[in-house]
Amino acid sequence: MRNFSDLTEKEVLALAIANEEEDGRIYNDIAEGLRQDYPASANVFTEMAGEESDHRRRLIELYQEKFGEHIPLIRRYDIRGFIQHKPVWQIQPLRLDAVRDLAESMETETKHFYRRAAARTTDASIRKLLGDLAEAEAVHEQRADQIVEENLPANVRAGEDAHARRNFVLRVIQPGLAGLMDGSVSTLAPVFAAAFATQNSWNAFLVGMAASIGAGISMAFAEALSDNGSLTGRGAPVIRGAITGLMTTLGGIGHTLPFLIPNFWTATTIAICVVVAELAAISWVRWKYMDTPPFSAAFQVAFGGALVFATGYLIGSS
Repeated sequence: MRNFSDLTEKEVLALAIANEEEDGRIYNDIAEGLRQDYPASANVFTEMAGEESDHRRRLIELYQEKFGEHIPLIRRYDIRGFIQHKPVWQIQPLRLDAVRDLAESMETETKHFYRRAAARTTDASIRKLLGDLAEAEAVHEQRADQIVEENLPANVRAGEDAHARRNFVLRVIQPGLAGLMDGSVSTLAPVFAAAFATQNSWNAFLVGMAASIGAGISMAFAEALSDNGSLTGRGAPVIRGAITGLMTTLGGIGHTLPFLIPNFWTATTIAICVVVAELAAISWVRWKYMDTPPFSAAFQVAFGGALVFATGYLIGSS
């Protein structure tokens, strides 16, 4: 890896060409990733890719005039100080806010690159082109806003944002909430049954850990195998399964950890407080993302939790 200050003018131009080519391909990848669900935003990125292609053409013409036909492959990842962008294919499914932020950071980085490159070159024509491209990138940011306005009016953008929110609820919130509810509620009975039956914190802790981890594994497989997401639009089954399994385990472990406290009644009191906090969190998520009225969400969750807790208490005390 080399420092930017060590590059020759030939290498700076080669790097600029590679940057423009890569940025154009990133924008095209984003456009294809968005086209099915967000066609208007896809058009924005397709036009931005066309802008990058024009910059690349101008750079190649100047390079051929100055240094000949062969262009060495120098990438931003070979130079210290460049931002490392995660490949688009690794961030599927694409989120609108994420790709918009990515595009903005790319334009800002490229503008700064051209200004630094223009400041250190001595060739007048190279300096002029790099300066022009720096200004073009600044205009490009404005052009991006213009493209957005042309292809993405407020009502269309609001619709796409609403669609993105629905996808987030389907692919993250719902599986996470199902896991948290299962872990927080279903493990109450075995944990507190063991606690009241043995009056021993350590025994209750072991039962709680076994129930939480076992339920997490079971829920992860159940969610992942329930559907592949192709018909329901719920996303990758492995990701959904991992989210559900993790939240199930966390939901059960939350009120299990207090039983590490040797004093039984202290541990039980804290565990009950944790249960209340867990049920409150579930109620908040249902109100926030599922459009459930606050009172209804709190009552339903509290009623279900109370039934399971009572089951564990009665069995443990019998």
